[in-house]
Formats: sequence, C-alpha cells, structure tokens
Amino acid sequence: MSEMDGHQPHRVDRPAYRASDWTPEALLERKGGHTVSVVVPAKDEEATVAAVVERIRADFVRDGGGGLVDEVVVIDSDSSDRTAEVARAAGAKVFSANRIRPDLGSVPGKGEALWKAQHVTRGDLLVFVDADLVDWGTHFVTGLLAPLLVDDAVQLVKAVYDRPMIDATGREEESGGRVTELVARPWLALHRPGLAGVVQPLSGEWAIRRAAFASYAVPVGYGVEIAALVDTYDAHGIDAIAQVDLGRRTHRHHRHDTLGLMAVQVLAAADRRRERSGAGPVRAEETVGLTQYARGQAGFEPRVTAVATGERPPADSVGMPAHAEPGPRAESR
Repeated sequence: MSEMDGHQPHRVDRPAYRASDWTPEALLERKGGHTVSVVVPAKDEEATVAAVVERIRADFVRDGGGGLVDEVVVIDSDSSDRTAEVARAAGAKVFSANRIRPDLGSVPGKGEALWKAQHVTRGDLLVFVDADLVDWGTHFVTGLLAPLLVDDAVQLVKAVYDRPMIDATGREEESGGRVTELVARPWLALHRPGLAGVVQPLSGEWAIRRAAFASYAVPVGYGVEIAALVDTYDAHGIDAIAQVDLGRRTHRHHRHDTLGLMAVQVLAAADRRRERSGAGPVRAEETVGLTQYARGQAGFEPRVTAVATGERPPADSVGMPAHAEPGPRAESR
C-alpha cells in the first residue's frame, strides 16, 4: 500500500492537502499515462528564472523521459533583458509569446502567456509556476500536481502559502495579497460566496487539467487566476477545486500603481463571468460574510466578518420631524 492509499480528499472549504503529503516517488507511481508540463510565464526575470527551471528539472525531469515532469516550458512575454537566454541555458524549452500562433495575434499579459502555452505544450496536466520566486521549493510542483493524480474529480488545484513581501533593499515587509484582500475576496463574497473557502484565489501557482483549461475563455492579463477559479466552479462545482498548503512563498514587492492595474484586470475578468452566468441585479444584502485567513495551530484558519452593505433610504422619504425638515436644495452652479 502506498502512502497515498486511503487519503481522502476534502472539500474546498478547508485547505486539506499539504505538499508534504506526497513524495515524488509516490506520485510517479500514480502518474500512469498522464503527461505533465510545468509552465513558467516570465517577463524580465533573468535574475530568478534560471534557478526555477534548474531546480525543477533536477528533481523531476529524466533524460530520455520517464520522470514526474515531462517538460519545463518558459513563455517569454517580450522581455527586455536576458530572460529567454538564461532560461534556455538552464534547460527550459523557451517560446516567445508573440511568436506562438502569430495568426491569432499577440497581446501583452500573463494570461496571454498561459493561453499561448496551450499551443506549445503537450501535457494533459499543466502546472503553472511564477518566474520571480526567491524563497520556495520544488515541493510546489509535487503539491500542485498530486490532487490531479489522486482524484479524477479535481480539475483545478490552487496554492496556499504564507506570502512575505521583499522591498527594494531585500528586507521583508508586510504580507502580500493586497489585491486579494481588497478586490478578489470582496467580489467573491458578493457574487460567488461558495468560493469563500478559497484561501488565495489569485495565487500564481496552480495546476489544471488541459481539457478544462482549453474549454475556458482566458483573460490576457492578471485576471487569469480568478477566471480559472470561477470558470471551474461554475462548470464543475466546488468539489472540482482542491487547495494545497505549500508553506512559504516570497516574491518581489509590487508598486501600488501596478496593483491598481492588476485590480482592474481582476475585476474585469470577474465581472465578465458574472455577466455570462446570466445573473440579475446585485442582491441588496444587508450584510455580507467576508472570509479572511490567518495561520494558526491547525493551519490556515478562517475568520468571517459580517460586513454591513445595506443602505439607508433618502431621509426625506421616511418622514422627518418638523424641526428637521430639509430646507431648499442648493442650486448647482
């Protein structure tokens, strides 16, 4: 009996899986006829992309085939530095996003890179890993891949991790995830409350079955992660989404103006999915439960806050006392 026999997957309302639950050897036994492509989207990441490629290849790729990972593919998004060169030297297959399917045109953005990757990869299981990682391990790959190999119902796997940010001097700042907390999580609370159990809906590390991803429209920018999450939920239900605790992930600090662009893309992708679902006007709930997370003894523990979202009617519509009757309205100038 392998270490995974009898391991029962749990619902997405709690991050049940840990990357340490599986070894590469145990997953290789489960791989069967599947093929695995690790895709690394990159733009101006010459300082970090080589290490990402080298470590994944060293641990999982075998010369002549037969390893857990069949290929490591870097999609270069018009980098102005040596990203493509160093990635190729590290052993990755490197493609320029704007040269993949030129008949379909090219648009800048992370989502474009992931969408274009479908045209140059061969894996039926796709694992996406960002190129700017500075504090991580190759257990990211095994952790994300495992639920797809042990549970045929799972279509999408999302990463869960602590997210310290590094400032320009290399010093650790506050935890990351500002667009998640200020944009994605509130939107989900309003329009897809069934996804409140997803700890990090915008995590850049995730895995998906090719057949599922190929059936989704893909935003060209940073909306790709929330789009895949909502599309999987709408098409396959909550049990098709798994979460894996990867421990710690450190990445570069993003400027506030960059975060504003990301937020626009995330909202645009989310709102398109609300429109496609045929939803009517937003329900006028008095309160919305906002689920947030902090790591505790039992892992990432949820904290639900009732956020007031109702509105008072115009005061002059409810009959004010005589001494408080409104005076003449000011004229606009």
